[in-house]
This record gives sequence, C-alpha cells and structure tokens, in this order.
Amino acid sequence: MKLKLTSLLLLTALTGFLPGCKDGFEDINTNPNAPVDVQPSLLFRKVTFDYGEQMSYEAFVAGNLLGQYFTAIDFNLFDRHSLSEPQYGGNPWPFMYSNLRDNEIVLQKARANAAFGVYEGPALIMKAYIAAELTDLYGDVPYSEALQGKAGVVTPAYDSQESIYTAPGGILDNLDKGIASINNYKGITALDGDVIYGGNLSKWIKFANSLKIKSLMRISGKVNVQAALQKVVTEGNYIKTNADNAAYRFSLTQPNNFRMATARVGDFNLFIMSKTSEELLTGLSDPRIATYFRPTAAKPGTYKGLLNGPDASKLSISLADYSLTGTIFRENSDRLSANYMTAAETSFWLAEAAERKLVSVSTSAKALYEQGITQSFEYWGTALPATYLTSNKVAYGLNGQNPIEQILTQKWLTNINHGYEGWTEYRRTGFPRLKTISASLNNGLIPVRMPYPGTESALNSVQYKIAADKTQNNSINVPVWWAR
Repeated sequence: MKLKLTSLLLLTALTGFLPGCKDGFEDINTNPNAPVDVQPSLLFRKVTFDYGEQMSYEAFVAGNLLGQYFTAIDFNLFDRHSLSEPQYGGNPWPFMYSNLRDNEIVLQKARANAAFGVYEGPALIMKAYIAAELTDLYGDVPYSEALQGKAGVVTPAYDSQESIYTAPGGILDNLDKGIASINNYKGITALDGDVIYGGNLSKWIKFANSLKIKSLMRISGKVNVQAALQKVVTEGNYIKTNADNAAYRFSLTQPNNFRMATARVGDFNLFIMSKTSEELLTGLSDPRIATYFRPTAAKPGTYKGLLNGPDASKLSISLADYSLTGTIFRENSDRLSANYMTAAETSFWLAEAAERKLVSVSTSAKALYEQGITQSFEYWGTALPATYLTSNKVAYGLNGQNPIEQILTQKWLTNINHGYEGWTEYRRTGFPRLKTISASLNNGLIPVRMPYPGTESALNSVQYKIAADKTQNNSINVPVWWAR
C-alpha cells in the first residue's frame, strides 16, 4: 500500500513537468514530407489511368466470367456465381468510389479556381461515366450524399438508379453540363494529365455524346428517350472512328502495363476459353478467335472451351485440352487497350436504336451493324475476311435471324476487354444467350446484379439495410431498374 502511494505521488509530481496532452499533438503526428494538396493534372491523370487499369483487370478476372467470355478452372467460386465471395476480382466497389472521390476533388478545384476551369467538363464526363458503371452493376447506390465525408456525411443514403440516371446532377445531366463547360471554356490552360485524349477537348465532347447514346439506350425500356436520342444523332458529334476512341494503350513494362501480363503464369492460366465463346466464335467462323484465345496444345489449330462454373474438386482438367487466353493479354499486351468507349460500340448502339425505330438515321441499321463489325476488326488488329459480312450467320437478318440478337452478339464479341459490359447487356436484352453454368452456387440462375459488399453492412448499416430490403436481402437475383 505504501509503495502504491509513493508511486502515485511521484506520478503526480511528474505530471506537472509534462506538457498538456494536446500540446504539440498535431505537430508530432503530422508527416512534414506528405503532400497536403495536389495539382488537378496529377489527380486527373490518376483517375483516368487508374480506373481504366483497374476495370481492365476486373474484366479479365471477374467481368469476363459473368459475361461468359472466360471460364475459371480453379479458385472459381465467383465463376460458380457465389458473388459474395470474390477471389481474384469481383469487388469493384472500392476502386469505383475511390476514383469518384478523386474525380470530385478535381471537379471542386476546377470550380473554385478559374485557372483550373479546363478540368470541369472532363471531370463531369468522368463522373457520369463511373457513376453509370457503378449503378449498372449494383442498382441503387450512394450517390447524391456520397463523397461528402469532410462535410460530416459518413453514412450516405442510397439513391434510386432511376434518379442517378435522370435527376439533376445525375448521369445525363452531368454529360450535358460537361459538354457545355467545354464549349464555354475560354481559358488558355491545357488539359494536362489526360491519358485518354492527350488534352484534346473536342474529343471529350465526342466521348460524352457517345456516352449519352449509350445511357439513353440503356434506360430506353423505362423512359421515352426518342427526342433526346434523336438530338444527339442529328448533331452527329460522337465517336465515329477508332482514332476518336476513349481508350489508352497499355505498355509491355511497368508501371503502365496490363496487370495480368505480369501475373504468375499459374494465375494467368486459371482463365481459359468458355464454352459460350467457343460456340459463338466458331459458329460465326470468326477470325478474332485467334486474337482472343490460343489453339489447344493437345490439338494444334483447334479451339475448345469449357462450360462456366466447373466444380474443380470433381473434375480433372488438363490445360492442354482447352484454349488459353490470347497472347494479347500476356506476351503482346502492348496491343491491348483500356476501354472507356469505342467507335464500334457506338455503332452497335446506333444500329440497335435504328432497328428499334427509336431514331431516324441517314443510313440503315444494317449499315451501322456492318460498320460496327468493321471497326471492331480494325480495333483488334484482325483482318476482316471478304465474305464475313455476307456469311450465313453474320449477314443482317438473313434466313429469319433476329437483327437485335445479331447486333448484341457482335457488341458482346468486341467488348471482351470492357469490364462487365457483356454481362450488363445480357441483363438488359437477354443477348447473347448465356448458358446455365456447370456447378452453380446460385440455384442455376444467372445473377442479374452485383451484391453490395460486406463493408456497407458494417460501416453504413442503416442505409445499407434500407437498400438490402429493396433487393430481397441484397439478392443477386433481383434485377436493376432498367433491366428487361
């Protein structure tokens, strides 16, 4: 007892010589070498490159499983449609929001300082682009209250997908505002840090208009979009050639390389041709098969795919019997681009719009369809056979074929490096006809939305529960608003 009392008196005496617990706290815990601000050019470069790189990786390891371009032969719970158990990929939520956050900083800087005004239009267009991909995957998501942590909003409400597309400050509104900002910009500051277009503002307007076509068509089953769509088509200022594609080419070496090109060979070889890809590409006698995949080692010159979602514990799979993914994803990955929007995709959107009589075009749906195919072959560096467009299964509407299915199939074929786009378009239209997978962990159903990540239920529990209740407890089988 005496020892404890002595110790207490000593501690009390020493306390008088110590500074207050708050004195100097911030100085001690602040890194003097860490940046406290960043130039818009550096942050815009980060957003445009990082988002494209991350989504290209996601395309390979997750999006192309849901879209049934590839099959995963092991570590493949995601391929078996247990989407709450992402493995190599399958959780794009964090990088989507981190890039939306950084893009918002660029946007705020552009509005606060006239010297940075050149960034406002492109930042609005990027905000619309990322928001569209985010809500297309998940449905309702935090949007209008998101990215406001500094203002004290740390548990943002979920906005409806309809409002994210159509409300003021939403996707379509931001595309219009982005175009207007670029047209109204009278400054002399260059758009530095632009890895997509090298600072060419006129091409950003074309990109925005192609995105408007895509966004309007995506919601066309729910909203009358004819007038807005016709206006964009009549003005004609959208992506029409591959020279105007919103994309950037990877390099063979770090730091600007395609991530799977330097992955361990064992990881790379987990992804092989799907049965869906095999049947579509061989059925069309499509030479892009040699760009996307490799012939089997067991039978050189032949291509073979495997039905998605195999149970690796019950199968003995020999890589030699199946087609691995192509050299463009590995040895020759400097031929690969990170895609935002291309001429081919724009042409296919317009072909569908014309076929559905949503727009009046100066050409025909057939001509736009053939234009999209031609642009796709050019984009992928594959020679277009002289007889391809007139062949039995490719010729537009030949032998009673469904032109809409033909358009969607060709768009699916060109988008193998475009994130989750193939799966998203299947959810909207039912084309191309994806297969019931081999060993489903989702009762044989093809998922129609991504599940909200576990971090939402932990960190934003009240708002998450409201959103989860609207989707039958965060079910992957509840379609998003625009779905068929």
